[in-house]
Parts: sequence; C-alpha cells; structure tokens
Amino acid sequence: MSTQPEYVEESLTDEAVADFLTENPEFFERNSQLLKALRLPHAEGGTVSLVERQVSVLRQRDLKLEKQLKDLIEVARDNDLLASKIHTLALQLLAAKSLAETVMVIEEAVRSGFGADNALLVLFGDPEAFEDINAGRFLRVVKRGDESLQPFGTFLKSSGPRCGQVRDAQLSYLFRDDAEEIGSVAMLPLGEASEFGFLSIGSSDAGRFHPGMSIDFLTRVGELVAEALKRY
Repeated sequence: MSTQPEYVEESLTDEAVADFLTENPEFFERNSQLLKALRLPHAEGGTVSLVERQVSVLRQRDLKLEKQLKDLIEVARDNDLLASKIHTLALQLLAAKSLAETVMVIEEAVRSGFGADNALLVLFGDPEAFEDINAGRFLRVVKRGDESLQPFGTFLKSSGPRCGQVRDAQLSYLFRDDAEEIGSVAMLPLGEASEFGFLSIGSSDAGRFHPGMSIDFLTRVGELVAEALKRY
C-alpha cells in the first residue's frame, strides 16, 4: 500500500520575504508592474505606491544631508572667523611695546573681537607694581595666595579653560555689581596652573559658554596671552 507524502504548508515570514528580495535584487525588474501596483500605508493617511514611497524616503534623506552640509559649512565659517581673530590678536600682542599696551590689546580683543559682555584679567603679583597701568575694572592684580581667590582653588590647579555657569562666589568676585547680568562664563588659565593669572570672559547669554563646547580657540587665546605676559 503506497502512501502519499504529507506536505506541511509553512507560513511566509517577513524575514523570508526580506531574504528573498535581498538575494534577488532583479525581482522588481522582472515584475515592474508590481512597483505601481503595490500600495503602502502613508504617514499622513491613505496609501502610496512603492515608487512614491521610495521617492519620499530619498527626498527626506536629501533634506537631512542638505541640513548636515549647511551645519558643516556654518561651523567651518565660524572656525575660519575665530582663526582670523586669533591671528589678529597674535599680531597685536607682538606689536605691543609695554605691559600697559598688552593689557589694552587683550581687553579690546575679548570685548570687540570675541563679543564679551564683561571681562576681567586677573594677574598675580604685587598690586603696587601695576599702579601705572590704567585699565579700569578690566585688570585686577592680586597675590596668588590672596584669600579672595579661595573660590577658584580647584580651577587654579587645572591646565585648561572652564566654561559654563559658575558659583555665586566666583561670579561676585569676577563681575561684582554686574554679576547678576552674567549667564555664562569662560575662564582661561594663563600659563601652567594659572602661573600668571587667568582671564574671565562673561556673557549675558546662558548658552554662550557651556561645558560641551569646543575649547580649542579659548586654549589658544590663553596661550597667546600667557606668552605675551612673559615678556614683562
């Protein structure tokens, strides 16, 4: 007695369809009528053909790439502008003939060149030795061990700029009556472990300086200023 083999019908899975189309990329070339016949759900309701969906996906991808390109171009322009400003600062510092001129160049650079709403250059030394320098509130000379610098203890031991919002005690020391107007601050050590002092740049914009920002240009500014101060 012969028996017929039993066939078990297997359900077609999404993975099986995907594998088939991957292994047979010419399938839709042989069955081009399916491209127009297949209807896919649309995000805004209704259905669209597979071709229309592909066009939509490519268009969205192009828009995303276009935005990324615009962002990269904008970053490149900003970096180019910063490089130009740093170059100008370097030339001006080289041309300065005295400590007073050097301080004036630094102030002009951070206020106009780098758009600071407020700024303070803190130099370590004997205040009496700087009495002939008229830099107004921009320059403050103190001895490194001065008790007023206690809020900056950790920063003064660091080797890189610090950006973001700072403690009230630090704000009060740096900007005094204008402290409430400052939303974010960049502090640049001048020399290794702030050997010569530090430069603080304040902005009313809370997002202008933040911990996640690139600090390359701030580091270069700090290095330029420190080297210029070494001459005196």
